[in-house]
Amino acid sequence: MDKLLNDFSLGLFVWQTLLFLLLLFLLKKFAWKPILDAVDEREKSIEAALKGAEEAERRMQALQADNEAAKKEAMIERDAIMKEARDTRDDIISDAKTAASEEGVKMIASAREEIEIQKKAAIADIKTQGSFSFFRYS
Repeated sequence: MDKLLNDFSLGLFVWQTLLFLLLLFLLKKFAWKPILDAVDEREKSIEAALKGAEEAERRMQALQADNEAAKKEAMIERDAIMKEARDTRDDIISDAKTAASEEGVKMIASAREEIEIQKKAAIADIKTQGSFSFFRYS
């Protein structure tokens, strides 16, 4: 510390102070404004990018909500179509069973009529053959 005080030169100190102040003045006049402008511009671009990212996130959330709503709607529509298809299938099966049952009843009635006709014809045939045979054996 003593050496610093012994080697101290007032003239050198004044010149260094003047040069430092001149350097500060020149930096302020020519460098600080462009540097601060660049920093401000960078800050504004970062803020704009953050706002854009927030907006993109909001849009993405809205799209996800829309997708969920569309998915739920599609599932409801699918369930309705499946129910309608099951109901149609059940109606077709029921109609087919009813038609088959009615056709079966008609076929049984027709077969009974045919049996009755054949029975009457057989009885008539037996009667006619029996009267001929009665005359033959008598």
